[in-house]
Amino acid sequence: MNETNRFELVSVHGGHSAQFCNHAHNSLEEIIQAYVHNGFSWVGITEHAPPINDRFLYPDEVKANLNARLLKNRFGQYMDTARALQKAYRSQIDIFIGFETETYSGSIEYMDALRRKYAPDYIVGSVHHVNDTCFDFSPDLYRQAVETAGGLDGLYERYFDLQYRMIKRLEPDVVGHFDIVRINDDSYTERVKKPHISERIRRNLNLIADLDLILDLNVKSYAKGAVEPYPACQLVEQALELGITLVPGDDSHGVDSVGLNLVKGMAWLKKLGGSMNWRRPGSPADKKQPL
Repeated sequence: MNETNRFELVSVHGGHSAQFCNHAHNSLEEIIQAYVHNGFSWVGITEHAPPINDRFLYPDEVKANLNARLLKNRFGQYMDTARALQKAYRSQIDIFIGFETETYSGSIEYMDALRRKYAPDYIVGSVHHVNDTCFDFSPDLYRQAVETAGGLDGLYERYFDLQYRMIKRLEPDVVGHFDIVRINDDSYTERVKKPHISERIRRNLNLIADLDLILDLNVKSYAKGAVEPYPACQLVEQALELGITLVPGDDSHGVDSVGLNLVKGMAWLKKLGGSMNWRRPGSPADKKQPL
């Protein structure tokens, strides 16, 4: 038995495509075909939510001369396309259609409105902005976000406070890349031990446990040179102590990243004592088997 066959392949956070995301590649159908080809049991397709207004366009969207109105229309096309593919491939793979939230000024009400309008199977609650600055798009923007927060500690504090409010208000089925705030911080293993940061982390994990949400074991970090997924080892250990369910996500942005480093992340989680009985989005913790 090879390493891949030792684990049921799933992804709770994936499926970004060039059709609906400017920093992705390939069509959504090509990406779904890649999941089928690679033997996935199920996958969650979680395209980014469109921006609330032009202020929150990503740099690649600005470069492509897009605007919020066009992206909102494109998001509607995404939902229609994803639903059609869900139906077309239902005999080959179980597909869950969702979207990934943003967290910035005015976003909570907006994300909730999108959820009511499109009725996705689930949503991934993510934070990519601090003080309305996108920190994970590039090192330069990360530095700008650090400056707005008064330093790296301030960035972490603000990030986890925003994450807490997002989780409390939206109660997303899945919490995405829990500690992505560390993306350009080589000292994160020590920083998260600082009391004013560790207390926020524990508070957020307690809320995730209380709400019975899934924590995304996001392996995209490996492709960016990290030695462990999001969340980091010491945070996963806390999550497991609280009984939080972790499910792997490849955060794919094209055919070439479908399943990339997923088995590596699954093996890493297993060594920490995590369950390999993957829970599907939308199901409670005591019902982890296929629907």
